[in-house]
Amino acid sequence: MVATDDFADLLAANDTYATDFEYGGFDGVARAGVAIVTCMDSRIDPLGMVGLKPGDAKIFRNPGGRVTPQALEALVMGAHLLNVQRVLVIPHTRCAVASNSEAEIRAKVTASAGVDASWQPFHVVEDQVRALAEDVSKVRSHPLIPDTVKVGGFIYDVDSGRLTQHV
Repeated sequence: MVATDDFADLLAANDTYATDFEYGGFDGVARAGVAIVTCMDSRIDPLGMVGLKPGDAKIFRNPGGRVTPQALEALVMGAHLLNVQRVLVIPHTRCAVASNSEAEIRAKVTASAGVDASWQPFHVVEDQVRALAEDVSKVRSHPLIPDTVKVGGFIYDVDSGRLTQHV
């Protein structure tokens, strides 16, 4: 085991967290029957924004909050093995992948990395509402996600904390 000070603050916080840890022995099902696909943006509290707490929902996060093949894999498992009965797909306002072009993001990453990033795809979203409708459709039409699973598409406003349903 390699010990460094790089993570000391986080490990100290984990010691405090583990002192009163209340989720030991939990079976991992979504107690509230909810799965959320959302962006990796740190302004988003996926559980808090819908009044849930740890253990209530399955969370899948990625840039843009898109329904990728990996997200679909998680949702299929959630629907069949983890009590998921409702799915919320939630991109957000002021998202980097929805407010920059592929070229702009590549240029920013190239400048930051000091290495050419022109080969790296970032999957920008040109029309967030259209992409949300497509993503909700992917979930609803997936042959391994039962019709009994309810699926909705929402956009989260990072400035007000409000969700608006679009699909």
